[in-house]
Amino acid sequence: MAQTEKKGGLLRKSSASKKPLKEKVVLMYDEIFTTEDPSKCNPRFWEELFLMKVNLEYLEGKLEALDGEELMKIKDNINCLFQHCIQALGEEHPIRVVNALQTLCALIRGVHQKNKSTSGFDIINMLVGFDKAELCMKNLMESLDSLLCAEGSESLKSLCLKLLLCLVTVTDNISQNTILEYVMINSIFEAILQILSSPLSRREHGYDAVVLLALLVNYRKYESVNPYIVKLSIVDDEPTLNPHCFVCLFVFRLFRQYKDKEEEHQSGFFSAITNMVMSLKEHEYHPEMGLMTAPTSPVPTTPVTPLGTTPPSSDVISSAELPLDADVQTSNLLITFLKYSSIVMQDTKDEHRLHSGKLCLIILTCIAEDQYANAFLHDDNMNFRVNLHRMPMRHRKKAADKNLPCRPLVCAVLDLMVEFIVTHMMKEFPMDLYVRCIQIVHKLLCYQKKCRVRLHYTWRELWSALINLLKFLMSNETVLLAKHNIFILALMVVNLFNMFITYGDTFLPTPSSYDELYYEIIRMHQNFDNLYSMVLRLSTNAGQWKEPASKVTHALVNIRAIINHFNPKIESYAAVNHISQLSEDQVRSISINVRKNLAFNTLSQELLLKEFSTIS
Repeated sequence: MAQTEKKGGLLRKSSASKKPLKEKVVLMYDEIFTTEDPSKCNPRFWEELFLMKVNLEYLEGKLEALDGEELMKIKDNINCLFQHCIQALGEEHPIRVVNALQTLCALIRGVHQKNKSTSGFDIINMLVGFDKAELCMKNLMESLDSLLCAEGSESLKSLCLKLLLCLVTVTDNISQNTILEYVMINSIFEAILQILSSPLSRREHGYDAVVLLALLVNYRKYESVNPYIVKLSIVDDEPTLNPHCFVCLFVFRLFRQYKDKEEEHQSGFFSAITNMVMSLKEHEYHPEMGLMTAPTSPVPTTPVTPLGTTPPSSDVISSAELPLDADVQTSNLLITFLKYSSIVMQDTKDEHRLHSGKLCLIILTCIAEDQYANAFLHDDNMNFRVNLHRMPMRHRKKAADKNLPCRPLVCAVLDLMVEFIVTHMMKEFPMDLYVRCIQIVHKLLCYQKKCRVRLHYTWRELWSALINLLKFLMSNETVLLAKHNIFILALMVVNLFNMFITYGDTFLPTPSSYDELYYEIIRMHQNFDNLYSMVLRLSTNAGQWKEPASKVTHALVNIRAIINHFNPKIESYAAVNHISQLSEDQVRSISINVRKNLAFNTLSQELLLKEFSTIS
């Protein structure tokens, strides 16, 4: 007997004398893509359609082959198909439900894809029709809500989430997806919450549920009231807000990928990490590896809850990782995220890691610009040890884990930014990631300035990293300018120094911190001099970089004033005392004396006013 093979909806006989036969479902699709009502000659057409296995490839291909005008001619049949899909979701027979969900996915994707090239029709009108849109979408969302909350098949729930993700992501800009207005009106927030609150559902669907919720809360969040944001803000169920199982599985997968790429001599350390995470996965809970000192004053709960901090009494800490007193240990989802970020941001040459790293920086940007998150990050009563993963480099040794200090979490965020800055100065320069990285540092400094938070942090490491970044930009000017406007980044870096110079007295921890800042600027003055020469050269030429280079030129005024003021005095001191190179303490001493003299030897206000009054 001749064998048959299936291809593109056709059933082909092995004998060349036979004409290829089409599947029945394909024949039914062809009827839908005519201007006639397919149920006119067959009243049971729609009932039979959803008993047939869906051929997604053929259905989407048919939609793709039509132009906008042809699609409008069969709008009534498309509307009818969409409406019957929604009706089928209420059927008891699971086959009908599955086929309806898959058909809806194909319809939504196909119609939206067609609209990208022929923006002459409205998506909602094409899919459901204006007159029936409100009722149809209400029924659709209610059916999906029921399926997600039911005790039924986990595969069916997974398909429902896939359909919702398909619905949410068909446009590049989520806020331009007008069909989401119906998802806002007919909320499925409780269904998503139910998935995240159940250990079983969280393990099966946690990732899709969290991604879906993250997308929904970002729909037009600055333009109107988003019900998903409102409902999320009043949830006080800690296990639901802190789905550690989902995070654990995600991080475990990453740790395994990271371990495979490491040098052989490091395998022992990462073996311990992966074993620990695997053990935690089995308990459906991801304990934190950070530490918290006992708070000396009541800690406000507002900023803490959204970030997933649980009280010490509920901790389950791996003794192999932390042989420390359980009374001072806590779990913290943000620390897990920072550790994950420190790994994924290392290898930006890999496209997947590059996008993941970008997402991490976007999340950190959102955290850095939120006042409640900042309050938690900077709380001196909430101190943690965060063991970030650092890229192996020849000129530095790996810090011992036991030497990590307990500090507010903002220190770990700054460490992560410094680590990124110093480890990604390479040929394939990740400009976008650098810009986001500097923006995060700037937002954190703005909070410290505004709230006068004096953070005890090793600022010198940040200053050194920023200066070396400027040095890299100058050394690779020709190569980088062929791809990027490096003056945007240079200006951001210079403005960070300006912020330290101008407002450092409001957030630097001690007066000596200012001396360290001036010392670092003077010690590395050649880099600033070279930068000024470069931007001055380009700003005086009538080229494409004239305007951005000019901005950097103006921004360097403060730094150049410091260098020009102190350098001659330092060189004079060195010459008089026959010293070839001054120590840091000697430079500080000169800096302090000059600052004092400047304060006492300035002209009085009366003399200045008298002088200015004579100017015509």
